[in-house]
Amino acid sequence: MPLRAIAYVSQARPDLSAERLQTLVNDATRFNRMAGVTGVLLHDGQRFLQYIEGPPDGIDSVYERILQAGSHVDIVELARGRLGQRQFPYWSMRALPVDALKLRQLATSDWSGFSRTVEGDPAVPTAVDLLSAIVQPVLSTG
Repeated sequence: MPLRAIAYVSQARPDLSAERLQTLVNDATRFNRMAGVTGVLLHDGQRFLQYIEGPPDGIDSVYERILQAGSHVDIVELARGRLGQRQFPYWSMRALPVDALKLRQLATSDWSGFSRTVEGDPAVPTAVDLLSAIVQPVLSTG
């Protein structure tokens, strides 16, 4: 089955409370599980960066919900395309706090092809490399 992925950044609404954010994440987890979509949501308290992956129809339905959500504005799509394999096969959705500098660095990194540095210059990591570096400690601890 082909896989697709989308990455985007957006601005959180100023009145978005921690409780409301947790409710949104819980709802997204349930919906994503039904749609076969996995991913991660990073937030720095003001901005979001989300990466989702899954079958094309699941991605379409999840992304439509994201575009209609009232919790954020100024959505900027960073990348959309085919994916060889899932990066987060066990996470229907996981929200992680991240500092603003890391989120900005990730948002301005190279998302083309959702590729990783294989034999390239490790001093110039791709966006997927940076995302994995943020998520890896969480994966290691459960």
